[in-house]
Amino acid sequence: MSSESSPSSQSSPSSTPSARRNPTRTGVRRPLLALGAAALLVPVAACGGSPGDSGSGSGDQRLRAVMAFPPAQAMSPYGDDAVTLSRLSVIEGLTRIDEDGAAVPALATKWRRDGDKGWEFTLRDARFQDGGAVDAEAVVRSLTAAQAASPRPRVLSDVRLTVEAGGERTVRVTTDEADPLLPQRLANPSLAILSEAAYEKGAKGTQVNPAGHATGPYTLTKVNGAVSATLERNDTYWGGKAKAPGVDVKFVADGTARANALRTGSADIAEYVPVAQVSLLEEKQIHEVPTARTNTLYLNTGRGAFADPAIRAAARAAIDSKALVDGVYEGRADTARGLLGPGVPWAADAREAPEGRAEPAGRAEVAKTKQIVLATYTNRPELPEVASAVQQQLEARGFTVKQYVRDYAQMEADALAGRYDAFIQARNTLLDTADPVSYLGSDFTCEGSFNISQLCDQGVDEAVAKAAGADGLTARHTAEMRAEAKILGADAAVPLVHERFVQGFDSGKVAGVALDPMERRLITADTRLR
Repeated sequence: MSSESSPSSQSSPSSTPSARRNPTRTGVRRPLLALGAAALLVPVAACGGSPGDSGSGSGDQRLRAVMAFPPAQAMSPYGDDAVTLSRLSVIEGLTRIDEDGAAVPALATKWRRDGDKGWEFTLRDARFQDGGAVDAEAVVRSLTAAQAASPRPRVLSDVRLTVEAGGERTVRVTTDEADPLLPQRLANPSLAILSEAAYEKGAKGTQVNPAGHATGPYTLTKVNGAVSATLERNDTYWGGKAKAPGVDVKFVADGTARANALRTGSADIAEYVPVAQVSLLEEKQIHEVPTARTNTLYLNTGRGAFADPAIRAAARAAIDSKALVDGVYEGRADTARGLLGPGVPWAADAREAPEGRAEPAGRAEVAKTKQIVLATYTNRPELPEVASAVQQQLEARGFTVKQYVRDYAQMEADALAGRYDAFIQARNTLLDTADPVSYLGSDFTCEGSFNISQLCDQGVDEAVAKAAGADGLTARHTAEMRAEAKILGADAAVPLVHERFVQGFDSGKVAGVALDPMERRLITADTRLR
């Protein structure tokens, strides 16, 4: 989920380093907003029934879900909690992202470019969960509030929006620089459209309460701190009533406990089942999802042994991705194919061979290098085991390796400063706009804000810049894969494995769960008990 949310919500750092992101979630856990759990209560009548009322949709049983990440910011849409709200089908934006990473209609039915920096969006006929109309004024208010939020949502870190009403059902969005990705950007959960009542002015500025004020098929009616939440069906949803009358959510950070809840029947849906727990579940309860997350070995091109391209090439040649998949992930991951894996479905057909790779140094030359420091973090349980396996593979090639493993928060500054020779990281390659160009720019360009490999290569910079300016999906994908070929050719990063997530639910009892590689959807209007 992002980031590593991204969306997902579970994510490693996958945006700019200024956000100082924790790999267990897309972003740091900032202090809770003043908006407390009590403020997240709305009258149940506003959403069409009490928790025990089955409503009038096609489903007659409530869903029970255990989610991995408790609310970190009192369900503010401007932080990681936006991904949780999106995965529970509470909030919506003007657009949403399809499986190919393209923007498709949500609260906007269509859009067109209006000049180099402007876009015009036409709104659909929809209503908020509190009864108000989704009109141009509401969209202007929501997007302007997101732009003014402090801290600003990550998706707006590299762009500034100006939003104006062009009529009751038309909105014009202008960016400070040309932005071909604006329709994808507006699908980000942090840019959800909320009613006027959601914005509450207080002593610490405007606070945002999405409970009862969003547009999705489910209405958030209650949050019990970091323990649980209650959702009720939104009977006025523009896309038709949800098939379940409501969802009872528990937040369970421990992966073993989530798997146990599914196994014992106390939950219908368990988010992010750990690989180690999969063997204890029935096959019909296991649903693997290819993700946009690649576990990568970043090599420090700025100093030390890996400043030499031939030594980097030797490290790349030492890596056995299949051994990592089989040994660490028990077969529940995909062998490395590039920076972008199966969770980015268009990448395979567009991929180009790496350009300009050096010949690997021989074992004798490798043996002359000083001890290298291989670092990773504990926040994702598989990574220390990956590091041990990679250490063995490198040592078999002649390297002398020392491991350094800590909590991510203790390591990020040193990693960005180039104090490690090699760094293993689980990286969400689609970031906040569902497009890899931001990841390619932040991780591998001279001015990149998350450049752990310390790479500064004119050819890579030019290729990434060309991808960033490409207009049209096909042209953009082609340019992005050309940039990937140049990055891989420099051996600044060695892809290790492409992760899969395991979502738990009994397919004989539960239908309509979204298996989304971008981690933005899980429970939808179609999710129900059979």
